[in-house]
Amino acid sequence: MQSINNSTTNRRGTTPPLETSNLTFAPRTKHSLLLVVATLGLTLMFNPVAAHAQGPRPFTFDLVPASDAIANCTSMPNPAATVTVFPGEDSRGVDTLDLHAEGLRPNTTFAVFLTELPVPPFGAVQYIGDFTTNAAGSGHVRVDAIIDEAFAFNNITGVRTELNHVVFWFADPNDDEQCVPGSAPGHFDGDDSSGVAAMSSKNFLPGAPLP
Repeated sequence: MQSINNSTTNRRGTTPPLETSNLTFAPRTKHSLLLVVATLGLTLMFNPVAAHAQGPRPFTFDLVPASDAIANCTSMPNPAATVTVFPGEDSRGVDTLDLHAEGLRPNTTFAVFLTELPVPPFGAVQYIGDFTTNAAGSGHVRVDAIIDEAFAFNNITGVRTELNHVVFWFADPNDDEQCVPGSAPGHFDGDDSSGVAAMSSKNFLPGAPLP
């Protein structure tokens, strides 16, 4: 009995049957795939949340003069400072603190700290950066560090202290003389000699601006 198949025969032998079923739908499949990719691209373009997993959103808060002497200082009639924190520890390993200040003493350097308290004696503190104002009294600093979960830990006593406030000081003790003449030098600079606190987050007491 002779078997029958769909092979075609030429002089070189038998050629396997042609598989034409996939050819009919291949272009449609390709076009569908392109449509899916294009749609996904538009989704990521117009929806940043879909483009990458975001952590907590950035948050902004203001600082105020750290004392009545600073608030009433005639050489700095309208001091102001704004802090924005961009949480990024989960995605980048660090957060970012962005500080903008204006109405300060021109051409003056200030030392920025995270602190336990925004008023004397300030408690545990962490020195995180400096900024120097321009001729108009404006300044800016951007710091990459752990901000949201900043803390100080005393490994001898086992005490952990949250650093939930922001304060910046005159970095040079001579620069605060127009506001607080005769004030004693402080310790809030890398050389262990600073002026008085200029701006702080004491406006959040009894709470704090950082989590």
